[in-house]
Amino acid sequence: MLTLQGNTRIAFLLFFASHIPITLLVDGQAFFRRSFYPQALQDVVDWYALTFKDTLMEHPVEPWFSSLVSIEVIFQLPFFFLAIYAILQQSKHPQKRTIRGDGPFKSLCIIYGSSTATTLVPILQCILTDEETNLSEKGILLGFYLPYLIFPLSAGFRKNKHDGGEERRAQEDDEKGGRRVGRKERKRLEREKAVKFAQMKADGQDQISMTKEAAELRSYELRKKKKKGLFRRKEASLAQVLFPGASPEEYSEREPVPAFVEQVESKRTHLPFDFYDLPSCPEPAEKIQKRFRQRKNLGSRLMGYKLRMSPYNFPTKVDKGCTPLCVVEIGGKKLRWLRKLVDRQYRVHLTLDQLPLLMRSRELNYAVRGYPEDEFYLYNHIKFTITYREEPNEFEGVRIIGFDAHPVSIDYRKEGEIKSLTQDTNLEAAGKADGFSGCQADSSPINDPESYLKLRSGSSGEPLNIGFSYEVHWQETDITWSDRWDVYLVGSPDDEIHYFAIVNSLMIVVFLTGAVATIMIRTLKKDIAGYNEMQTIEEAQEETGWKLVHGDVFRPPQSYPMLLCVLVGSGAQIGSAFFATLFASMLRMLNPIKKGQALTAVVVLYVFCGVIGGYVSARLYKFCDAKAWKRNTIATALAFPAVIVSMFMVLNIFLRIVGAATAVSFLTVFFIFLLWGCVATPLVFVGSYFGYRADKIEVPTKTNQIARFIPEVPYYAAPPISNMLAGMLPFGSVCIELFFIMSALWLHQLYYIMGFLLAVVAILGATCAQVSCVMCYLQLCVEDHRWWWKSFFNCASAGLYLFLYSIWFLASKLELVGILPVMVYLTYMSMISLAFSLFCGTVGYLSCFWFTRRIYGAVKVD
Repeated sequence: MLTLQGNTRIAFLLFFASHIPITLLVDGQAFFRRSFYPQALQDVVDWYALTFKDTLMEHPVEPWFSSLVSIEVIFQLPFFFLAIYAILQQSKHPQKRTIRGDGPFKSLCIIYGSSTATTLVPILQCILTDEETNLSEKGILLGFYLPYLIFPLSAGFRKNKHDGGEERRAQEDDEKGGRRVGRKERKRLEREKAVKFAQMKADGQDQISMTKEAAELRSYELRKKKKKGLFRRKEASLAQVLFPGASPEEYSEREPVPAFVEQVESKRTHLPFDFYDLPSCPEPAEKIQKRFRQRKNLGSRLMGYKLRMSPYNFPTKVDKGCTPLCVVEIGGKKLRWLRKLVDRQYRVHLTLDQLPLLMRSRELNYAVRGYPEDEFYLYNHIKFTITYREEPNEFEGVRIIGFDAHPVSIDYRKEGEIKSLTQDTNLEAAGKADGFSGCQADSSPINDPESYLKLRSGSSGEPLNIGFSYEVHWQETDITWSDRWDVYLVGSPDDEIHYFAIVNSLMIVVFLTGAVATIMIRTLKKDIAGYNEMQTIEEAQEETGWKLVHGDVFRPPQSYPMLLCVLVGSGAQIGSAFFATLFASMLRMLNPIKKGQALTAVVVLYVFCGVIGGYVSARLYKFCDAKAWKRNTIATALAFPAVIVSMFMVLNIFLRIVGAATAVSFLTVFFIFLLWGCVATPLVFVGSYFGYRADKIEVPTKTNQIARFIPEVPYYAAPPISNMLAGMLPFGSVCIELFFIMSALWLHQLYYIMGFLLAVVAILGATCAQVSCVMCYLQLCVEDHRWWWKSFFNCASAGLYLFLYSIWFLASKLELVGILPVMVYLTYMSMISLAFSLFCGTVGYLSCFWFTRRIYGAVKVD
């Protein structure tokens, strides 16, 4: 429950206020002894149960219903008082985080909403399935109970409005004079804006600086990205779109703002290193404050993310001149390694108030994350510029709006020899900042080719002493907190391209739907009618086409039936986990700010979806009349994870040798095996248990004892050519969106439109299903009844196209240097292609199975 206003606030206040006496005086009679209550209250409850036929409240109540009421009395009742207090206080202290709804209170609302939904589901099910009540009586009971489901869910999952949305709406109202505009006037205003911003661009106005004009131009260029919703797309800020539920942090004057160092990365290698593995100043000893601490998850460990304090100090609104930081001595192997990092264009990444560090150039109109190491020169002095907003009438303290860096390379030995200082010591913290004669509080070093710091050892091979320093400048701005993310998406592809991708995919689906409809409605209907009208034996003997193989079409595969069942079960598990992850993203349960959370969700959901994989594999294996069910279950639990883990472990050895930050520790590897062996495998066995306990899949025709002869088909209609032709359409339906996904994975671009991705995956599934049905029908028409493996490979071949596409992307878009970066890229793309192939093959196989059962169930077979 977040900020409530107007009638909504009154409605929630009445709901919680009325819920307290109802819980204590009415519902409590199902939990406490009835003798505790006056006879009048008992009579009221009995009258209600008899009048409205609410069997749940009839005494004695069922034990399961009493247990649900106990949850309401013990856990939910204290929350009602807290909610009333929070609603009343919101009008007095709207910016207080603990009651505003984006702090601890938000978590309590989510827990309350989830708990209420859990208890109301069996109650509503009992009401709907009660045979003693008619439809109108059920409707009345639903009217009593549904508000107690709707209000808690709304309280837990209302959207946050303290992310700058009010500021934007207030600004729009000011521009419109506080009145609503019609469609024609809105069109006129849009044309005026287009002319205005076109003139600004013609006048040379940049889009990346922190001026008001640049912010307006950025907002206009990104206007299509700042919309939420599917059909009625409402105006929003990028903070709402990218990080729903995120709220600003306020800092008081001189309060330290922690900055964190992330991985040192390069687009040319994809082998990130830890910041403190480089020659740098030592990590500060201070601990991260509790409110900035982020709990490590499995995904962040696998990706090598570590939240570590930077050596820089940023007190709020405190400017710093040139401040010596430390002296580091490097030479020999370390110096050669540093030159190698510079040559491969590694960049240092920092974050402040969850904002990535930016380098901006107003002249070239670009902004890029991180700062680089220059052409065999080292940037050892960083000029930080922190942009902030202060508005006492709206909030207390200071909000961080921008975090920029301008790196400078300066050889302090030319300005004056660095004195004999303690190596690898933070001079600012130790109070020994007088050792840099060229770095004074009133000075600001600049980039001068004459004073660049060259990465060279001395003439006689002595180590290189590097002095690190920095300076900080705070600048106030009028840009709102909700618009601070705009600059990070300047130059990114417009959302219309994603619409075009979906339209492209839909055209393929429409084409296939037409083909399937032609087969199902015209051809099949005609065939079925013709087959069912055959009356004489002579006519039946002359039957041709797909009905001719009715005695063999459901013959279990003769070659590797267990392997086929394992592959289909693994594909079902992968698809279920991926769809569940996308739905979690759509419901805003995954926060992109938290590193590795999405990968953690994929791994955990894949583990829990082992029940689905085991069930599907077991049902299909039972249909094949196979007996080695234990071996099939173990293979389903181990096959795909074993391949992925083996590839990952081999790659991890090489990453450990070069010291990459993505090298996984032994503890993480042990945890993965623990998760695999103690959670995933038992869940697969649970699914297999229910799969084998279920009835065997029934088919409409009997299988002949002797298999029918299969005539020869043209080479282009036989595997593998037919498989490759069929796989082109599923891959073609996702190839445009795939480019953006690959760019996000390997070119460090932002990808946040999970709704588009879910739509594309749904289209992919529909395409695979339709391709499989069409290919199966054509195959059966030439009297080839061996469709099991072919239906799987017809769609699974899309994974091969994905891998070929990744090779093209490597050759044309990436500039990887070295063997190991290429090896990392191809290894991960092999994993993705394999999972993609299994998912597509599973959809094709299950669709073909359903298709054959439907068409052969519609004909009369003696």
